[in-house]
Amino acid sequence: MISLTSEYALRAVVCLGASPGRPVTSRSLADQTRVPQDYLSKVLQSLSKAGMVDSQRGLGGGFVLARSLDELTVLDVINAVDPLKRIEHCPLALAAHQKQLCSLHKRLDEGIALVESLFGGTTIAELLAEANPSRPLCEEVGPISGAKLHRRADRNDS
Repeated sequence: MISLTSEYALRAVVCLGASPGRPVTSRSLADQTRVPQDYLSKVLQSLSKAGMVDSQRGLGGGFVLARSLDELTVLDVINAVDPLKRIEHCPLALAAHQKQLCSLHKRLDEGIALVESLFGGTTIAELLAEANPSRPLCEEVGPISGAKLHRRADRNDS
């Protein structure tokens, strides 16, 4: 339903939210989220442009959340990196469907609207409140090699 880029952005934001105000280096963030560091840098850049993260240079620097955990939603993060796309016009450009979507595309759009509503009503603070405080993401299952991670990413992003 969401892209791998969105998943990576959410992992990063959840990790940053687990240590509010404390800068986290991109290397540490990449390790904690199991996201390739080069890819994570691009994701963090998008989050920074959207005003969700700030970067602090120098010794003791890193990334911190720029918005309150209580106001930052899952949908905000997704929309910052790879927005959900509603179906407003016939994807097939059929003249007969210019004023009204066919039943298939209408139902698909309704599904996207439900997802938007769920994600828009879920804050990062809520996710962290549900998580084990020492591990805001899924339990560690052991080290994963870079090649294995890229193969998994390729499968999930298609």
